[in-house]
Amino acid sequence: MAPLPAPLDVPKPGPAGTGPYAPQPILPGGIVVPLYPPGSTYLNAERVREPEVYNMSQTVPGRINSIVNIHNPSIEIHTVDRGLNTGAVVILAAGGGHNTLNVGSEASDFVPFFYNYGVNTVILRNRLRRDGYNPQTDEVYDTLQAIRLVRAHAKELNFDPNKIGVMGFSAGAELAAAAAVRYPDFDEKNNASGDPLAGISSRPDFAGIIYPGPSPFAPNRTAPPIPKDVPPAFLACGGTGDRVHALWAIQYYEAMLAANVPNIEMHLYGRGRHPGDPLPDGSHMTGGLTDRSGMPFGTWQFRFIDWFRDLGFLQKKGA
Repeated sequence: MAPLPAPLDVPKPGPAGTGPYAPQPILPGGIVVPLYPPGSTYLNAERVREPEVYNMSQTVPGRINSIVNIHNPSIEIHTVDRGLNTGAVVILAAGGGHNTLNVGSEASDFVPFFYNYGVNTVILRNRLRRDGYNPQTDEVYDTLQAIRLVRAHAKELNFDPNKIGVMGFSAGAELAAAAAVRYPDFDEKNNASGDPLAGISSRPDFAGIIYPGPSPFAPNRTAPPIPKDVPPAFLACGGTGDRVHALWAIQYYEAMLAANVPNIEMHLYGRGRHPGDPLPDGSHMTGGLTDRSGMPFGTWQFRFIDWFRDLGFLQKKGA
């Protein structure tokens, strides 16, 4: 019997060049756009030429589990067919403890999931603390810039500019929570006449905060003022089994509840641990869309869809 052929079309990083690194799509058909123009003060000029590094699955050919060494942050846009399109867009901010970006389970897997509901997706590749960047500034700026950039291209992509939000996981949820309250300051600081995105809001229209890292309302942080038009938010996390992240979710929820913010929904599950945590059978808890051995925590994404539909985001574009 002849051996199996090698896997085809396995994605790989682009080469280093004389200019800023050109991020490559990690899924077929992705439209990749750097967040900042060359020479931007937000970029590290000494490292912007370095290629990204992909960490590939050892068992699934062509699957990128995570990415590191991100110095020219970007977005990767995936649209849905015209007949399905609601105009809604979910910007996916993967987790990884600010040390890696888990774009497999917490970004790529959601592209076909949301497609089924007529929701467009954008994979955010933000910079990481492991590469010398600050999660509370650099990474949050990347998230807010991604929202502005998607909104700037909304018309040509057939997106609804009033249905653009962010969903983050773990460390990415930390960024989503910060984006939901820190956009006024970012917009004010990035409104100069020379900025090509001047006048375009970085406000997310909704925030998905999934098993989050610490939000701006964590006890060891100085809480920002809650904007009058702070977006609705959906939170989900394991409960006692993921106690620290559940407490961070509660702190965000309580801050919104105290401010009488509508449409904030939270699900804390009786059973469930943080992705990567060891389980009694010797395996580890999975993340993203995975079934989690049939426990209710494995269906949180359908609770998000219920909430999303309830708020009107799944109506046709323009509704």
